[in-house]
Amino acid sequence: MEVFEVLWPGPLATVQDLGRFGYQQYGVPPSGAMDGLALRTANRLLGNDECAAGLECTFSGPKLRFLNDTLMTITGGDLAPLLNNHPLPMWEVVQVRKGDMLSWRGMRTGCRAYLSVAGGIDIPMVLDSKSTYLRSTFGFGGLEGRALRTGDVLRSVPVSSGKLEHLIGRKVPRELIPEYKSFAEIRVILGPQADHFPEESIATFFDSEYSITPESDRMGYRLEGPEIKHKGKADTVSDGVPLGAVQIPGNCKPIILMVDRQVTGGYTKIATVITPDISTLGQMKPGDKIRFHEVSLSQGQRLLSAFQKMLDPRFLPLKACPERSRRIRREGG
Repeated sequence: MEVFEVLWPGPLATVQDLGRFGYQQYGVPPSGAMDGLALRTANRLLGNDECAAGLECTFSGPKLRFLNDTLMTITGGDLAPLLNNHPLPMWEVVQVRKGDMLSWRGMRTGCRAYLSVAGGIDIPMVLDSKSTYLRSTFGFGGLEGRALRTGDVLRSVPVSSGKLEHLIGRKVPRELIPEYKSFAEIRVILGPQADHFPEESIATFFDSEYSITPESDRMGYRLEGPEIKHKGKADTVSDGVPLGAVQIPGNCKPIILMVDRQVTGGYTKIATVITPDISTLGQMKPGDKIRFHEVSLSQGQRLLSAFQKMLDPRFLPLKACPERSRRIRREGG
């Protein structure tokens, strides 16, 4: 089913799911949503598979015209979405009608919003994922391996209408909606090459505040702040690069490697960001500031377990509010 037409693509809107896995041995990075928690929550609200594809909208979203009735949810950063020029609730299932128009005022908090529709976006799988990887020479995944363009028409996976009505108004409790701020404490585990740095450099790493630079993107966040000196050379034997690895190249300035990172690298990696804080980083933008905080491997495992419980139905009771279901029509009701 054709679900919407792109009237204006916005700065960077791509189709993403939770990424492609099992192909790093062939040089293919996982890609996927920068804020996986937001995308997973959007899909859960709609009753989709958590891995269903949605739109990742950066800094501002695309202007869309809906081509059929459907349900949608917007989570993640608050880019001030509007439906028919009226404010649109986030973290809540909304009914849209054929002809409705979605637009955005721009960033309030965070920098990436996730738009999911009932059934998920229907495009071909490439290496077991619908995620867009833009840094490839030719681009692949998503919509022809590229960001959205004016005139694009996207389809959704068909869903029986009888399975949807009870979802209208379903929402995440306010107290469980993440807060996105311009400063964050990012938790890391030392390694894998922390022994390549003297004690004073490790102390500097944890005692300093760093700013995200404008050269940051989905591949990695370049940081500006105190230099982290090596014991010797900046490089080592190339090895696998995990998500969230903090590498220190020859200029001694940290780089946090994100979802579109290279799969191997030869720069020493002083620490690795724990999984729960990847989504926090995914909502940070140039000029935002971070400070690193060390946790042990066992602490990181406990934090990951608690993070996973956030999406367990027993711990995230999604509320349904039929008495105020959001049927916002073209006339702006």
